Parts: sequence; C-alpha cells; structure tokens
Amino acid sequence: MSERTSSNDKKVIFDVGVHQGEDTDYYLKKGFSVVGFEANPALIQHCKEKFAKEITSGRFVLIEGAIVDCKAGESPRETIPFYRNMDDTVWGTVCDNWAERNEKLGTRNEIIEVPTINFSDCLQEYGIPYYMKVDIEGMDRVCLEALLEFAKKPSYLSIESEKVSHEKLIEEFHLLEQLGYNAFKAVQQSGISKQKEPDPVMEGCQTAYPFTEGSSGLFGRDLPGSWKNSEEIRSAYKKIFFLYEYFGDFGKWRRKFYGRVIREVMSTILRKPIPGWYDTHARHESVNPL
Repeated sequence: MSERTSSNDKKVIFDVGVHQGEDTDYYLKKGFSVVGFEANPALIQHCKEKFAKEITSGRFVLIEGAIVDCKAGESPRETIPFYRNMDDTVWGTVCDNWAERNEKLGTRNEIIEVPTINFSDCLQEYGIPYYMKVDIEGMDRVCLEALLEFAKKPSYLSIESEKVSHEKLIEEFHLLEQLGYNAFKAVQQSGISKQKEPDPVMEGCQTAYPFTEGSSGLFGRDLPGSWKNSEEIRSAYKKIFFLYEYFGDFGKWRRKFYGRVIREVMSTILRKPIPGWYDTHARHESVNPL
C-alpha cells in the first residue's frame, strides 16, 4: 500500500508501550522525535505531564488507547476491555490469557474500557519509523503483521520475545524474516540498568543515560555484541528456553530448594539473572551493516 515518506523518517522512533516514559525519555534526549502508544489512562496522564514541553513542540506524539488486530482503513469497535494490573503497571494487557497468567503469579487486575487503535492507520499517518520498540503484553505480533502492508520497514525493531511457547517463538522469527529482517540479537532485560552507552555512540547524541530496570535500553547500532543470523539466534533461544523450562515463572525447579541454589550459582557465574527475560532486536536486510 502507499505510505507517507519523509526526509525526517530516520529521526522518528515508535515507542509502542510507553509505560512511564522510560524509553521515550531516552529517545528524546538522543535527539529523536517519538510517536508513543499507551493504553493505561493513569500512565497516559503521567506522560502528558512529564513530556508536556515535548508534546507542545511536536517532538512527542502520544497516541492513547490499545492496539487491536485490524487492517488499514478498518474501523474496530470504539473501546476494548483492558486488564489494568493493580500491582505491576508493566503487565497491563488486553489479552485474557496474559491477565490470567499475571493473576497466577500473584497480581491483581481490574478491567476498564479503553479506546482502540488501528496500528496500520498510525503507520500510514506518521510514516515508517527508523526504530520501532514494541512491548505491549501479548499484542507485539499485531504490530509486526501491520508492517506486512507496507513496502518500507523500520531499519531496526525490537519486541518482547515469547517466553512460554518455543513454537510461538519460532513463528515470531518466521514473521520477522518474512518482513525482511536477517540479523538478530537476544538482549537480556533483567539487569538493564547496568547497560552503558558506547563511546562514541552510533545512534543519535551521546547522553550517558542512566537506564532504569524495566526500560528497553540500547538499540540499533549501539547494542553490544554481534548480530546473529537466523540459525544462530534460534540456537541461542534453545538454550534460553531450557532455562525457562526449569527456572522460569512456572519452571520445574523454580520453587525447589536445589533449584534456587542452582539458579543462584549460575547467576553468579554468568553475571546475569537466570533465567531473566529477553527482547529480540532485529536489523532489516536493507541496512548496510558497515
């Protein structure tokens, strides 16, 4: 389909799942403009106050509501039930099964109605971003599928990777490859506060930004480590899923004494939380790796 293009597109980032603006703040300080998406009304109000200056100047556009599965030009129903997590605001979702999982992990939900967002229409209106961060608890794939309708793709993107079903994880990679992404990194999100910008940076301005836990951290050419091809990233995730199986939220050994001991020893040796959780970062084939 046709899409808006602009000489400024490289300076735009989509922050899909703004939360409290942890990532948006970083992107703005690096000199990018941001189009953000958030469904939780309390978090929306927080970000309106936090980024009032940037909203007024047009550097930050905040789209209010929950992204739903529909094609460009379609009119979804006006509102959708949203499970607002009362104990951990990161876990707000429109997905029944995700809300049920969160309750099994000891948190509480309240159901509210929020406006719906057609993500394809937003891509049409605001253009394809340089980088797209997606973290919306069960709906990341909808944003990827929306990109199928457009010839141009973000140079870089990241999603919160599937951590329950290995089969669904492989489906994510099939979709990413269908979109033209051919280089990947699995980035451990636990301990993200230890990340530091490279010097010099390759993306935007040097900021020495102090990352907080729960943020997504570095992106694009600033990410540490080597990019992996499709076979290599699948192999890496096989090892990660082994750790999920035994030490994940519902892992076989998670609540056993010897399991806790093994996990602590492994965390000490590997110098990172076990099993943690991961974002998948992807680089498009159109990007010159040099």
